[in-house]
Amino acid sequence: MVIGRRRFSALGAGVAAATLSGAPVARAARSGGKPAVRNVVLVHGAYADGSSWSKVIPLLQGAGMNVIAVQNPLTSLAADAAATKFALSRQDGPTVLVAHSYGGTVISEVGLAPQVAGLVYVAARAPDAGEDFAALSAKFPTPAVASGIITSDGFKYLSRSAFLRDFANGVPRAQALELYTVQGPLATAAPTTSVAAWRNKPSWYAVSKNDRTINPELERFMARRMKATTVEVDSGHLSLVTHPEVIGRLILQAAAAS
Repeated sequence: MVIGRRRFSALGAGVAAATLSGAPVARAARSGGKPAVRNVVLVHGAYADGSSWSKVIPLLQGAGMNVIAVQNPLTSLAADAAATKFALSRQDGPTVLVAHSYGGTVISEVGLAPQVAGLVYVAARAPDAGEDFAALSAKFPTPAVASGIITSDGFKYLSRSAFLRDFANGVPRAQALELYTVQGPLATAAPTTSVAAWRNKPSWYAVSKNDRTINPELERFMARRMKATTVEVDSGHLSLVTHPEVIGRLILQAAAAS
């Protein structure tokens, strides 16, 4: 099922806000009386690890969700897809699959799994099947972070200055330094998806308006293309760190509607 693009509704925001404050998880308006989705799998991106979700996780758990954060090896798309599939296999029912940044490539690849009820992209890549994401990105102004990418021994990572200035813009410096310490280098081999799960599954997208890692206009283009429910966040690339409540509400909205 593909749903139309729409903004984060006041009603949906209200339900999700109540959920985050401790009210029971909302039930989806499903035919046949099926329950709301209660499982969430979180997929981190490049230059990060699963700890990047540390502010979102307790909000979702407090709302009664079962949450797993994948630890992607970032050695290849196949390896990251395998890690995400393993996390999905541990769920006991329908699951919302959530990704940040490069993680969007991973969930686009594995999101057709039958237990995946919906996809949430957080300032994330959302490639079409077989699409060269670098070529797509080249159609938009180059993001500032590009000047700080270092390549070595088949991997790429960010310089300290680029990480703090461009990848973690808006994050308090002490926390940004912690995130820099655990950054995960990404294999240089270009990841190309064989499928685009967002063409078949309901999708949500959080655009980071001040993103210096993925051009915000590219994010808007991908959100429009997938006809995603879209929210714009006054944030840099790491909205999951600086605006966890907003991201948590969007995930819960997806869980209630999937």
